[in-house]
Amino acid sequence: MTHPQLPRRNFLRTVGAAGLTGSTFALAASPGSAQAAPPTPESAPGSSTGPGSEGALVYPTLKRPFAMPGVKEQEWTGALFVGAGESRFALRVALLTPQGKLIREKMTNYLWRIGPMTPDGAYKEVRVSSDDRTIMPAHLEALREVIAHPDEWSQSEVADATAKLPQLEQKYAQTQHDKRGLRVRYARTGDGSGLVGSVTALDDDTTVVLELATPWGEKADFALDGQSVTGSAPGLLEENRTGHVRLSPTEPADSSGCYASVADMTAAMTGGSGAPGSAVAALKYRLGKGRTLTFAARVGDRPQVADVPEAHEVERVLAAAEARVRAGNLTGSGPVGRSADAVRDALSLNTNYDKAHQRNFVLWGWGGGGGLFTGWDSAFDAVNAALVSRPLAVQHETGVFEAPAPPNQVPLRGPRYDQQNSGPMHAYAVWRLYTKLGERSLLEQAYPALVTFHDLLPEWDTDGDGLLETPYFGDRIGGRGNHLGLDDSPVYAAYHRIAKQGGSGDTRDNTDLTDVALNSYYALLAETLAKMARVLDRPRDAARFAAQHATIRRLLNDRLWHPEKGLYLSRYLDGTWNEVVTPTVFYPMFAGLATPERARILVEEHLLDPAEFWGEYVVPSVARNDPAYCSGGPVHPGSEHFRFFTRYGEGSAPEQWKGAVWPPMNATVYDGVKRYAFDDVAGRFAARSTAMYLEAWDKEGWFPESFDPEPGQSVMASAVDTAWRTYSWSNAMAVQGLHELVSDNPWDGDPAALMFGTLSLPGTNTVANVRLRGHTYAVSAGPNRTTLVRDGRTVFRAAGARVAVRNFVLRASGASFDINADGPATVEVFPPGGRPRRRKVPAGLSHVEL
Repeated sequence: MTHPQLPRRNFLRTVGAAGLTGSTFALAASPGSAQAAPPTPESAPGSSTGPGSEGALVYPTLKRPFAMPGVKEQEWTGALFVGAGESRFALRVALLTPQGKLIREKMTNYLWRIGPMTPDGAYKEVRVSSDDRTIMPAHLEALREVIAHPDEWSQSEVADATAKLPQLEQKYAQTQHDKRGLRVRYARTGDGSGLVGSVTALDDDTTVVLELATPWGEKADFALDGQSVTGSAPGLLEENRTGHVRLSPTEPADSSGCYASVADMTAAMTGGSGAPGSAVAALKYRLGKGRTLTFAARVGDRPQVADVPEAHEVERVLAAAEARVRAGNLTGSGPVGRSADAVRDALSLNTNYDKAHQRNFVLWGWGGGGGLFTGWDSAFDAVNAALVSRPLAVQHETGVFEAPAPPNQVPLRGPRYDQQNSGPMHAYAVWRLYTKLGERSLLEQAYPALVTFHDLLPEWDTDGDGLLETPYFGDRIGGRGNHLGLDDSPVYAAYHRIAKQGGSGDTRDNTDLTDVALNSYYALLAETLAKMARVLDRPRDAARFAAQHATIRRLLNDRLWHPEKGLYLSRYLDGTWNEVVTPTVFYPMFAGLATPERARILVEEHLLDPAEFWGEYVVPSVARNDPAYCSGGPVHPGSEHFRFFTRYGEGSAPEQWKGAVWPPMNATVYDGVKRYAFDDVAGRFAARSTAMYLEAWDKEGWFPESFDPEPGQSVMASAVDTAWRTYSWSNAMAVQGLHELVSDNPWDGDPAALMFGTLSLPGTNTVANVRLRGHTYAVSAGPNRTTLVRDGRTVFRAAGARVAVRNFVLRASGASFDINADGPATVEVFPPGGRPRRRKVPAGLSHVEL
């Protein structure tokens, strides 16, 4: 098929000539902006953008028209376009395999490398491959291990491995022979309504399809226009308005067409015949290894001009955008600090578009589900996203409190009531968006729903003593811990059902297990509501919730502290103890319930004990010396590998909550340890969590749902379950280390104060472009020097020792802070309106006023 050459002269006018030289190109970051991207669609007219804004919700929606790469669930090689009246279009970059399979959506298992990228779409890059890594070298090595050590396995297991190995080796070899891969890059242009992109073949004989259609099956009309594709669609919110899109590749396709449906397009692209029509258009290219296809696309309120850029112009824009990723967004260096780039890229990948509420959110899990998940997962996502993008974090948490009530649950807007940790964790997330960003308006929105949630919880107080018992989730295996999202945690294996009297209408019965974790969340909710009430000038509420927290603290310490074991343990109503030991024994520290002496016992005698929780991989979801630890598979002491996996294919051998390391548990334990000022332990803990996260990221390009509890596993290494390769809360593992370097202060003291520095992260680490309370911070922390830079200006320096600083408040003429040093140090403060000040501090804890 031949095509007339389209004019190229208007492309510079479309993106702005300066954009190609980088001087004023719209991808550049605005000084002091809340989001490292220039005129972006996230700055809606009338939105409140100042630091600590107390007006309307910040960035509640996205300005139209806009183009954003990779924000439709699991279509990370594509882009979403939204035009007038909420007209929607989707560009997909699909890969056609030699076997005739068109890989065009549900891309999770085909991802090989992620990033660099930014959550606002200024630049995004992914690499995909037709090898979905269902079979990996580690799988083959595991089977060889069984065959090599027949005395350690049963006859049937050895026979099974012997039979399967040659079959899998053959399949693996064929997969590698047929493998095709792509590097896909995007950069937003101009005012954010256009983009440029490129697709590079990583293997010979690679077939690529550029598809233009609608994202969720909406009505639209597409047509070929020379070598370009045009489309139009009515607005979904304003039917009398029409949006228009144009895709302009820099070279003609080898074949192209418009089709009546996606099925027809797929048939035509894979060698069959498809009915013609206008529902979807596709351009097919055959590329050799290293060859790059470039293109531009734009959406607007009127038909788009037929501009075709030169390939070198597209490459120049992409290179300029990529260079700005680290310059204007979260970034870092060092053994732990480098995880900042991974967290930024991971959360950018999982930035998704909520088609119902027209805003962005963080996509949990492996995608799908049709929208924002309001369980406890999303609370961790909000806290983590605040490090990466203020608009994303606020839009995400706003969506949580505007979501409808789940079916068959208490009619409560906001967090899921079927998980009793959802409300407390979302309260904590909202509070941290306040301490991080100053989002008072989000407090105002969330507070009523959270108060309602709190006041419903006493229906789970079976005996009326002020502490809560776990709800009854049935007798099925894998569901008894669902009230806390703990699924099959053995803590809940032996509770007994008790008929509930009264309540909110929730049909679940009570049980006889007074739950440490649930009561810790109950107390956390009360404490957080008291803090919110003070900010919102509700003194009576503040007093009520503070008293509630104090009551739970007294009751839990009286009844759930096991003096002989030195642990907080759950207990049955008949007085007997539930002696299963999991990381929930540390949750009273997270909620501020543990006494200082009991916190010391928990940390020094249990957390740091390798027989229980400590080690290279922390923390297992059941203590290592507990009989329930990894009880689903035999341990083979004579084998260095394959410890918990009894045969190939058991992807979750630690049985999830019977040993696997879970990011939310690690984040909770870290926050509790940090809250009680065990700064050395907090740093070592954060370093281990980050190392686990980076192991999966470096080796596989994954950020998995959970992690193996032991290093050296030959099956899946640190990624337990191959299906959950891009699980958003995984970032909580690495965020611990980033919070070590610089963080808000979510606990006692001034909520606008900072924490920064570390006593024990390995080496020298840096983190930059962290936006807190309207300022941009960078921190460098090493063995002999710690530096804090605010808005490009050094404001604090310590030399001579490692230091951890908290409650740091910088004033015009000085500063106040608490400092923990591992040796004598000299500290200097450089206030914005006064002369530099210096003081020597001794090893240990000190309070400083300068």
